[in-house]
Amino acid sequence: MNAFITGANRGIGRGIARVLADAGYDIAFTYGSAQEEAKEAHAEITAKGSRCFYYQASLENPDVPAEVTRRAISDLGGIDAVICNAALSKFGTVLDGDISLLDYLYALNYRAYILCAREAAKDMIARKSPGNIVFISSTRGDRAYAEDTFYGAMKAALHLSAQSMALELAKHNIRVNSAAPGATEIRGDFSPEQLSRGAFAKNIPLGRRGSPDEVGHLVKYIISPEAGYMTGNIIKLDGGLILPGMPESDELYERLRQD
Repeated sequence: MNAFITGANRGIGRGIARVLADAGYDIAFTYGSAQEEAKEAHAEITAKGSRCFYYQASLENPDVPAEVTRRAISDLGGIDAVICNAALSKFGTVLDGDISLLDYLYALNYRAYILCAREAAKDMIARKSPGNIVFISSTRGDRAYAEDTFYGAMKAALHLSAQSMALELAKHNIRVNSAAPGATEIRGDFSPEQLSRGAFAKNIPLGRRGSPDEVGHLVKYIISPEAGYMTGNIIKLDGGLILPGMPESDELYERLRQD
């Protein structure tokens, strides 16, 4: 089993790579600029007995997503699952925000996902092999926040694109789903104490942030045979963060931004 993950040198992507390697997947992944982190992730994955390839990729550039996906296909000998994860999380006001940020977020957080997924789907179809496409989105694609016009919109677009692609690719036995984490800790040891730190975490119904490995376990299930009847879904993993009963206030919003 082979999986290609964008942005797996740290945070959620690394958690996904770690969990899939434990499950027996060979891994190819991209990183943006943090080469030392990529080397550490490579060492962590190979120590689990998996083959691992990693590539520097500036996915915001229009030709790069397809090129690096084809390279992963070649190195792995085909892709069974592509997990599009690399993204920049950013708040910014629509009134005087830098429009170049909008262009960048569109290119990295949306267009790159579609282009990587398209190239992987072509490989799956050519090999007449069932496969999985997973977009790592966010609950910010479902709930509106002030100053989240750009990033939140890209995540919402991924949700609809996953559903449309699921309809189009079902005849090829390719499943397309979106995993939507809420507040997730991306650095540290992910201990219960760390996940519960900060005022905002205490206002999440389950009282803590999620961990990258928890997202990894969700992805592992989504691409497993046990989830073989699942396609076109957006699966939240947020500790109840955006349930209708979650308290809302300007103060809590500021904690989300700063905590």
